[in-house]
Amino acid sequence: FVCSQQELLPCQFLPKNLLFQLLGLSIATLSTVTHYGLHFTLLSNISLESNSYRVIHHAAFYFGICLSMTLILAALLSSAATVRESQCLTAMGFFCFALAFCGLIPAACWRYTHSTEVEDSMMDVYDLVYEEVRRNASSFRRHELTAIHEAFLCCGKHSPFGDTANVERKTCPSSQVRDAGQDCLQEIPGFLKKHMDFVSSLLGIAIGFTVYGMILTSFLWFSIHFGSNLDRKGKYILR
Repeated sequence: FVCSQQELLPCQFLPKNLLFQLLGLSIATLSTVTHYGLHFTLLSNISLESNSYRVIHHAAFYFGICLSMTLILAALLSSAATVRESQCLTAMGFFCFALAFCGLIPAACWRYTHSTEVEDSMMDVYDLVYEEVRRNASSFRRHELTAIHEAFLCCGKHSPFGDTANVERKTCPSSQVRDAGQDCLQEIPGFLKKHMDFVSSLLGIAIGFTVYGMILTSFLWFSIHFGSNLDRKGKYILR
């Protein structure tokens, strides 16, 4: 970009809008993977209505999509405001960034204050299916338990009482049984922890970028507001 001194801030803001759009696309991608990924979808379909996992699963998807759309809209409005030097569009872009910030802060707080709620709900789903298979060997539940073992690459519970070997033989892949596969009570929380660490990192980046976007749109608004007066200083008309 080739900019004059007074247009320096608007020209610098244009390439930064691409970063906000990429951030919005990243959040949308993560939300889609979380919602339609095999591991999460499998447990969501199995969970009972009384279990909170299904509610969390859907709420996380819709929140992520709304957040990504808000960030992308803020970037588009800011780009249009920069090109057209519109104070109204700049104010709308600032409002979108502020709206995203107001949604990100409660989400980050919920992530750290309810850090174990998602894990507990996932383990409740697994325990429910496992215990039903162990008690009556239901063919329907056995199929679901086998699908969980194949998705998470784990094999049952390693009980010190030794009363789970029969369930593991029927529901674990043959390679897992032969090699004494990993305990699902460790593998499922381990998988979730890696995913939530990535979510936390993306939330932190999004909060930083939304604050940065609000600051830039504020300076852009003032730059457009006072730009016309600055352009007329030192100019004369010969009559």
